[in-house]
Amino acid sequence: MSNIIPLRAPLSQPPAAPQYGALIGNFAQYRRQQDDVFWLKENAELLNILECTGAKLCGDQFEPLVSFYSNIENRICFFQQYYRFILSICLDLEDLGFGGDKGEEIAHWVARQGLAEAELSDLQRAEARRLLLRRGVAGVANSMALTDRLYRFINRPETFALPNKKAAYELTHIVFYLSEYGRRDPGLGKQAILSLEYAGLLAFLDQNSDLLAEVCISLLYAGKHPPAAWLDWLRWQTAGFVITSATPGAGQDAYHDYFVCNWAMATVKGAPFIPQMAPGPMQIRKSAARIGPLRQMSQMLFDLGRDRSPSWPVMRQHLEPGLSKESYEILRTAESSSVHFEGFFASFARSSLVFG
Repeated sequence: MSNIIPLRAPLSQPPAAPQYGALIGNFAQYRRQQDDVFWLKENAELLNILECTGAKLCGDQFEPLVSFYSNIENRICFFQQYYRFILSICLDLEDLGFGGDKGEEIAHWVARQGLAEAELSDLQRAEARRLLLRRGVAGVANSMALTDRLYRFINRPETFALPNKKAAYELTHIVFYLSEYGRRDPGLGKQAILSLEYAGLLAFLDQNSDLLAEVCISLLYAGKHPPAAWLDWLRWQTAGFVITSATPGAGQDAYHDYFVCNWAMATVKGAPFIPQMAPGPMQIRKSAARIGPLRQMSQMLFDLGRDRSPSWPVMRQHLEPGLSKESYEILRTAESSSVHFEGFFASFARSSLVFG
């Protein structure tokens, strides 16, 4: 993969302002109540993507979130367990041009309360550190030791050659935090880049556009260009989202997949959030979804038992007859997308891991 420096890639052709207004209005007003943790999660994710892709918003588009910001001090005091979501929304609103300067005071309050020190997860501490530092506040003890542990985790590619979505999403989020969402070089070495490639290969084999989009964004933030086949497929996936009107509180949909695919398109200087949206409640669904061969490959390899081989050329001959034409095409595309595919497969096959 060739090196590029896309840190904080702006939108080359910003979408029309009403697109953002319709999105913000839907997620702020029609899906959930403001005291629902999933309301906090969805709105924090949307505002974060808009902020880190350089979106430009106007005053009317903030209107659905005015009441939340006005009462944000009381919310974070009572809902301390959700402080990261609440602080993130506050900071992004201010940085997107909402006006107001509560973020710094709230960041200092979070640090005084020691909320980051109550986190059990290094990933959550890393997110808290990144949020607080946006207002120049240091609220995480032993910050260097935390960074060392994060690098230790992402520098083991073998972890990410096995189907483990939790680990893969932690990998991408660590890169987001270390790079400050594309504002600085995250300092990834060859092993961490290989970890991202392995996670991307698994996501592609699983046809998981949500995870693959995050991997591609992480590679771009690390100054690497993702494989063209991955980006081409993400463009196809992004174009396939269908947005329809819905009744308020309509339930689960493909919103997160939609968010991160459009985020990836913005990061490679495409135009995100293309479909026209009418104000009001909406539902997002995927029309371009297909099932990848990952699960079937895993089962076939497991059934081989001690006959598994770490050699991809050997195992290709076994896997090909058992896969559908479409599944095998996905597998071959994955193989050709990365020069590290054989190394990935050697770990994925787990041929040397025999109990006892």
